[in-house]
Amino acid sequence: MSENHARRRAALAKHMVDDKIDVALVTHLVNVRYLTGLDSSNAALLLAADGSAVLATDSRYATAAAAVAPDVELVVERGVAAALAARAARTATPAGSVRLAVEEHAITLELWSSIEAALDGAGGTVEVSHLDRAVEKLRAVKDDGELSLLAEACAISCRALDDLYAAGRFLGRTEKEIARDLEWRMFGHGADGIAFETIVATGPNSAIPHHRPTERVVGRGDLLKIDFGAAYRGYHADCTRTSVVGAQPRDWQREIYDLVARAQRAGTEAIQVGDDCIAVDRASREIIDAAGYKENFGHGTGHGVGLEVHEAPTLGYSATGTLADRMAVTVEPGIYLPERGGVRIEDTLVVRAAGGSELLTPTTKDLLVLDA
Repeated sequence: MSENHARRRAALAKHMVDDKIDVALVTHLVNVRYLTGLDSSNAALLLAADGSAVLATDSRYATAAAAVAPDVELVVERGVAAALAARAARTATPAGSVRLAVEEHAITLELWSSIEAALDGAGGTVEVSHLDRAVEKLRAVKDDGELSLLAEACAISCRALDDLYAAGRFLGRTEKEIARDLEWRMFGHGADGIAFETIVATGPNSAIPHHRPTERVVGRGDLLKIDFGAAYRGYHADCTRTSVVGAQPRDWQREIYDLVARAQRAGTEAIQVGDDCIAVDRASREIIDAAGYKENFGHGTGHGVGLEVHEAPTLGYSATGTLADRMAVTVEPGIYLPERGGVRIEDTLVVRAAGGSELLTPTTKDLLVLDA
């Protein structure tokens, strides 16, 4: 994907020219991977407005960096950000300063201290500014390679869940056991890892939006909420399904399930290129609010997904911006009744210029009654 990485760096360089930025110091590891292909725990990238780039990492990743980014100059240092900051400072001329943009959201006070010391020690006049999440904005719109990897992550996830449902054996098992079972099935279908900590929430625990699996044993008639996803070559799936175990749903379970299903369809249908991101949230939320469950849906309706499981754009009740072709997003409304149970339905979708969206998580959204 080196050509794709070069195109991404060129797009960022154009942004820098427009914002009168001379050099950008990229320290957020996910953004370094996006721009170079290097997946590591210690790396930074210095990009100049003319498109030239320097990648810094330590000796553990030097061979990998040379392989994935052969067109980028490589510096092997332990203190990657400080080394690149000093290099940026040395580009200043006696007659003028250099404007250096940093990722303020990805820099700790400790890291900033090292950068500042490097700038002071290198000489030259440096004007520091903010990059304003420019790389995250680029990442929001996916290229063909990214969409292919994301689609595979979602396909792995759905195959694993379908297998779990088909195998049955839910009664008497704990939430933790079910979570581990699903995760191993994802690995069996080709996952490199799990996208996030798998949520398996049963009975009253299903009313907790981000419940962590416990030793609670599944009971007959429980709601079973599973929020999960596979990671595949850096890209993350995100999907939630809710079902009932071993008994026909009770009236209140059916009521909130049908409402969430309607809200999820409405949010999905609100996905249109050029429309406000907040419109997706509004479409879902209006249905839940009108049914009297306003206080039982507290989180946003969706978010972007890709190299991170939560990334731009946001599709919540305070969202800004508009939807663009090839954005990958989730739509995930829910209703949560404390001490009783809750329902969430979530899909990963791709915004399409031809209209609407492409579904990447096709596992059924019918209210299943799972074999005990």
